[in-house]
Amino acid sequence: MLKISSIVLLMLCYEFLSYRQHLINPTDTTIPTFYQMGQAFVKVCTPDGQGKIWLLDDLRATVSRHFIGLSLGVITSVVLGVLMGCFKVVEHFCLPILSFSARIAPTAMLAVFFVVIGTDYKMFLSIIAFGVTPTLTQAIYQAAKYDVPQELINKAYTLGASNCEVISNIVTMTILPRIIESIRLQVGPAMVCLIAAEWVMGDVGFGYRLRMQSRLTNMAVVYDYIIVLGFIGVIFDKGLTYLRQLSCPWFDTEK
Repeated sequence: MLKISSIVLLMLCYEFLSYRQHLINPTDTTIPTFYQMGQAFVKVCTPDGQGKIWLLDDLRATVSRHFIGLSLGVITSVVLGVLMGCFKVVEHFCLPILSFSARIAPTAMLAVFFVVIGTDYKMFLSIIAFGVTPTLTQAIYQAAKYDVPQELINKAYTLGASNCEVISNIVTMTILPRIIESIRLQVGPAMVCLIAAEWVMGDVGFGYRLRMQSRLTNMAVVYDYIIVLGFIGVIFDKGLTYLRQLSCPWFDTEK
C-alpha cells in the first residue's frame, strides 16, 4: 500500500501543477495534462505521413544499441576484471589506466569518438562500452581478488586443477552473483551515455526524439518518452535480477 500510495501521490502532485499552469495559460505545453500525454502517446504510436511509427523506430534503435554496447562492455569487463583479480601482472598493468579512465565523464569523450570512430552505429556502441568498462571492470576485479575464499582455491589446486579450471570453475562461479549485480548497476549509466550520443548525433532513437520535441516545447511527447525509458530500465533491472536468482539461487538466501 505504501508503494502504491507513493506513486498516486506523485501523480496527484503532477496533476495539480499541470492544472495550475493551465489556469494561467490554457495553451501551455510545458506541463501537459495526463490527457495531453495520452494524445501524444497515440500520436507517436501512429504511422506518420511517411508511414513511420516514431516510438517503434526509436525503441528499436535505442534498445538494440544499448543491449549490444552494454554486452561488449560486459564481456570486456568480465574477462579483464577476473584476470586482474587472479594475476598481479595484469592487475598492476591495467589498474592505473582503468582508475584514471573511470574518473573521466564518458560524455566528455563524445568529441573524441566522433573524430576517431565516426558518427555511425559503431560510435554509439563504443561510447557505451567506454562508459561502463572502467567502473565495471574494477568492481569485478575487487570481487575476484577479495570475495573468493583462499581455501577453495587451495583445495582446487590440491585436487589437480589447472589455472584455467580454477579461474573458470572457482573464481568466476563464486563471484557470478556479484558480476550480475554489478552489471545491473551499469544499465542506467549505459543508457545515459547512449542518450547523450543520440542527442548530439543521432537521426533516430530516444535521444534524437527528445532533442527534436524539446526544441518544439512538445513536452507531452518528451514525458511519454521519459516514462518509456523508465519502463525499459525496469525491464532490464528485473531481467538481470531474475537471471541472478535463476543462476545463483544461493545468493539471496545468504543475505
